[in-house]
Amino acid sequence: MAHDIWTYGQTAAPAARLDLIGYRVEATDGFAGTVDTHEPTAGRAHVVVDTAPWIPGRRVIVPAGVVTAVDPGTERLHIGCSKQQIEEAPQFEPGPDHVSDDEQPHRMGLVDYYLAFFR
Repeated sequence: MAHDIWTYGQTAAPAARLDLIGYRVEATDGFAGTVDTHEPTAGRAHVVVDTAPWIPGRRVIVPAGVVTAVDPGTERLHIGCSKQQIEEAPQFEPGPDHVSDDEQPHRMGLVDYYLAFFR
């Protein structure tokens, strides 16, 4: 079965019911930024991570399937990729449907980039 990167996995499922804005994002090797926006809708769920102060002025989309755990007590969101992988991720391109259309080039680029983590 293919990994659905736009839906939270079992260990991160509570994230879909939380307001994650402002949560600290922890990559596998440390702090990667904070959650700037959160879209919890299954099939297109994701967070936009503001990488400041680590990388000022950069925001990236992290699909829900990359989230490994959420800790509401400490307001931390854990992701299954390294800081370098976040640094190399496609930059967030704001727009009304930045991840809603499967045929949209930016969404397809995100799918290709993040699915590589699950191969």
